[in-house]
Amino acid sequence: MDPNTIQATAATPEQSAPHAPLPVPELPLRVLLDLVTDCNLKCPMCIVHGGTDDPRLKEFLKKSMTVENARKVLDEIMAAKPLIMPGMWSEPTVNPDFKQHVRQIKERGLTVAMNTNGLKLNADMAQFLVDVKFDSVMFSVDAVTPETLQKVRGIKRLDLLHQAVERLMATRGDKALPRIGVSMTLQPANRHERDAFVEFWTQRVDVVRIGEIYEHGHFSGFIATGKRVPCQSLYTTLPVNTNGNVSLCCLDGFNEYNMGNVFKDGVKGVWHGPRFTAMRRLHERGEWDKIPICKTCDRWSSYQYEDIVRDGLLIRRTTEYTYYNRIDRIKNWHENLHGTHGDPSVKLKEAGCAS
Repeated sequence: MDPNTIQATAATPEQSAPHAPLPVPELPLRVLLDLVTDCNLKCPMCIVHGGTDDPRLKEFLKKSMTVENARKVLDEIMAAKPLIMPGMWSEPTVNPDFKQHVRQIKERGLTVAMNTNGLKLNADMAQFLVDVKFDSVMFSVDAVTPETLQKVRGIKRLDLLHQAVERLMATRGDKALPRIGVSMTLQPANRHERDAFVEFWTQRVDVVRIGEIYEHGHFSGFIATGKRVPCQSLYTTLPVNTNGNVSLCCLDGFNEYNMGNVFKDGVKGVWHGPRFTAMRRLHERGEWDKIPICKTCDRWSSYQYEDIVRDGLLIRRTTEYTYYNRIDRIKNWHENLHGTHGDPSVKLKEAGCAS
């Protein structure tokens, strides 16, 4: 998809927006820095590493973001204090300079949260994450049995994933950070293990995340209802690839919709640039059909949520995700980790729980 084509279409006078454009913050509230396009797993569900015959992989894989290039981005955005996530569809700890990247993020007073498969989380890495006060680590576990793990992640060593979680929990001890969680991406092969997964892990970690799988251009497992609205991702999130090119959103795994390059034009130059602006205008006019990746996507519905307090948990539900947050560990879910969701303290007070 050529973003310039979309830009030209969006600028046509007869398609002028019926409503005023939605506000765009000066700098993004969340920045995805894809430190590396490499992974030590080839999960069948992964839109990047799962399709090993995809012709786009040849020029895409085994690239790393340099510490120097990442520093340029961090220096520009640090005043806004965004949430930093060091990865999109790859394993961030595979980057050979992972620790240097994390140090310079934390030195700038920024919040950092990552998803990881945990296979590289040895004792040294666990101690590093605790010492640097890494804010949040979410382990992608996805199964209760080795047989199911083989189907969804391509390996049987469930014990290695459990050991990684336990290692970080033990290293952290009674300290606040990092916030530690596990996730399961629901699909036909593991959906039957959902309840057992939640039951097992809510007794052990701070938070359990259950999400729906993204495949064939939309999320399986739910049907978005109600009036469609512009996707909040376009107004909150900047996904930066290893080479500085910015994707439309994190689901644009191969950067088919290039919004510009932050290493060349700076964060503001891309964030407020003509390509991103054109995409936002199409959403504001309800013309998402003109953006193929947005046409069938239903993530727009997942930014609304409800909170339920039950059995020592604050359960936050959206269409795409359900988070099971341990109330006795709720304090390490600090404000900068809330992302596009709100503070849970009001709901906890209503339920008579200390926050």
